[in-house]
Amino acid sequence: MTTPKLHALALTVLIGLGLVPLAQAAPDAAVASVRVVGADDVRLALGDGSVSLRLVAPGVLRVHYLPQGGASAPGLVMAPHPVAASFRPQLQQDGDTVTLRSDRLVATWHRASGKLEVSDAQGRPLLQQTDLAALAQGRIVLDHAPADALYGIGGYDAFEKDTRAGILRQGAQVAKAGEQGHAGAPFVWSTAGYGVLVDCDGADFDLAAGRIAIGKYARPDADYYILAGTPAELFGELADLSGHAPMFPKWANGFINSQWGIDEKEFRDIIATYRARHIPLDGFTFDFDWKDWGKDWGEFRWNARKFPDGPGGRLKADMDALGVHMTGIMKPRVHVDTVEGRYATAHDLWLPGEKASPDYFSHLPVKDIDFDKPAARAWWFNPQLAQSFDTGIVGWWNDEADTTPSNTQFLNMQRATWDGQRAHSKLRVWSINRNFWLGAQRYAYGLWSGDIPSSWASMAGQRERMLSAINVGEMQWGMDGGGFHGHPSDENYARWIEFGAFTPIFRVHGELDEKRQPWRYGPVAEAAATKAMRLRYTLLPYIYAYQHRASARGLGLVQPLNFVWPQDAKLRNDTEAWLFGDWLLVAPVVQQGQTSKQVYLPAGSWTEWFSGKQYQGGQTITVATDAKKWDDIPLFIRAGAIIPTQPAMDWTTEHPLTTVTVDVFPAATTSHFDYYDDDGETYAYADGAYFRQRLATQRSGDTVEFSTAAPEGSYRPALRHWLVRVHGMAAAVVDAGGHALAHAATPAALEAAGGEGWSTGSDRYGPVTVLLLDAATARTLQLRMH
Repeated sequence: MTTPKLHALALTVLIGLGLVPLAQAAPDAAVASVRVVGADDVRLALGDGSVSLRLVAPGVLRVHYLPQGGASAPGLVMAPHPVAASFRPQLQQDGDTVTLRSDRLVATWHRASGKLEVSDAQGRPLLQQTDLAALAQGRIVLDHAPADALYGIGGYDAFEKDTRAGILRQGAQVAKAGEQGHAGAPFVWSTAGYGVLVDCDGADFDLAAGRIAIGKYARPDADYYILAGTPAELFGELADLSGHAPMFPKWANGFINSQWGIDEKEFRDIIATYRARHIPLDGFTFDFDWKDWGKDWGEFRWNARKFPDGPGGRLKADMDALGVHMTGIMKPRVHVDTVEGRYATAHDLWLPGEKASPDYFSHLPVKDIDFDKPAARAWWFNPQLAQSFDTGIVGWWNDEADTTPSNTQFLNMQRATWDGQRAHSKLRVWSINRNFWLGAQRYAYGLWSGDIPSSWASMAGQRERMLSAINVGEMQWGMDGGGFHGHPSDENYARWIEFGAFTPIFRVHGELDEKRQPWRYGPVAEAAATKAMRLRYTLLPYIYAYQHRASARGLGLVQPLNFVWPQDAKLRNDTEAWLFGDWLLVAPVVQQGQTSKQVYLPAGSWTEWFSGKQYQGGQTITVATDAKKWDDIPLFIRAGAIIPTQPAMDWTTEHPLTTVTVDVFPAATTSHFDYYDDDGETYAYADGAYFRQRLATQRSGDTVEFSTAAPEGSYRPALRHWLVRVHGMAAAVVDAGGHALAHAATPAALEAAGGEGWSTGSDRYGPVTVLLLDAATARTLQLRMH
């Protein structure tokens, strides 16, 4: 687009205490006088409208074109109450330029050229906008360095077989919610240090030749945000703008078995087998079977024929005693010829223009509720659904709300459930859903990747799906482990479980009458799967801390490797491996009969989890994989790691956790881990009822320092001791700051003694110094070799 010279630009700067002259503008009949009215908002007159430039956070510049008709209401991608940043931006004028500055971002507007330039605080160019006038024509055009790698916008649905594009984005892209596992957001970002978020309900992006062009955002007042920072900072800013995800209940970090085709007797038998075999399980999800589908209020209540102990609560009581949380499928459609269907007709709750059609399961006429209507959302969590919740359906598998053009139908379906459950109960909300539109995360919204096939290729393609979803802000992702369509081979099942153990939501599912319990795939697969599941449960203290970080800071449990090594060209499109937390790199086996696997390790030092073998990063290594037992997972520990673990349990809260083992791999730079706990069930953590304690370490020559900070929060867990294993050294002296620690002859003797102390020994990682320390105290210890 050719752009006329912006003779009509006029500058106003909002400061808030009244009009104050800024500086005498250069004589130009087309430019009005420049006024200062505040410290963070620059206004440029543009034709009949204006453009506002405002620093809303240290790393966030809001650009808002306001036509004569005024501003549109914020869209659902934006948080209703965004996090308010407490900072004071700097504003200055130097001749014909006006600059807004923070410690993360510098935005400069040049009056002579009409150009807007955005750089980081060190002056490195990020983006520039030479055509502000294009905003009046419904286009946002931003230029950047041609070599910048771009991510975000959208992922893959279950039907897309070709995922070779990986996580990089280029060319024409459509920001949409999509269907069947697709994740979308009007958000594009770069490892070069910037992102762009548009407040809109869908948009077209064109990424080519060093330019981001955005159109079809369906609002007259272009409203967008330029973000600056590292990938971690960008996703923190994105969470502040679009809303932070509340924490899932603690049980949701365990293993969840889902099944279509089941009754109460089979369900009880399955649970008894899990417990008898000591295979961990925390949740079980029912498909259609739990509902009285097709009857009055049947979409919302128990099927008493299949589950006779469901409606009265006896089944819930029995499962509570076994640590099993029951969750159920929800559909957006309602049977027309039922009490609830007639209510929906009378109150205009249906999707506009939709005709009734036979349901594929009941074969009775159904229509879809329009969740974009406030009245529909208010009605959805009705007394019948509340009764089902009270009697055991404590989580939601929302399905098939991705068949309309609306980007917000699925979002609003779960929003209705969130609002209803929050008004009804103090228990945390949990849901999985079949697509994602940014903003949905505010409503305890997980994404699963749709009705995927059972195959090796399908399993391998889930890596791109997961990492692409994370790249648009959906940190809670899972899949139908084993695949939905078809029956996986025993080996495929075992490897799928190992993959799932290192995803945020760990679950299995299959189509009608498919069983996904480990013992149904033979003894070799059962042993491999059980080993991976128990490893997941061992890591639950580590996992839960990062799930809290996802809620508090927008940076999830799983990170693409380029989040941490953004300048490594080999990681621009790497989906073979990812970080699990900050300290574990996992690269699951996704090929049949594989006897070796190549893994690229980024810069740093790495230790293989199972063998203890050490590697230097910045290279591709080859690791052996077992094609007979299928029980190995390429898993590597990053130097500096602090990894809390617990004994494997049959469910997340089977036993009080009084001692947490902390494996420490000190590096030359200081590293830390924020241990976190809370009641795991309610939202009391939001009011300060949590326990958080920072653990830190650093190696300097023959000395290792380990410290525990003063704990934060009012929650008091069962935790009494840290059992700290400092790897790579056998200390001769442990200095606890003048506090004497008893020395034990062996680590086993130390644990048996029960009180504070230390010992030395060795394990698969080499020499180790073991410390038994009281938890919830602040202290610094020095471990010395001499």
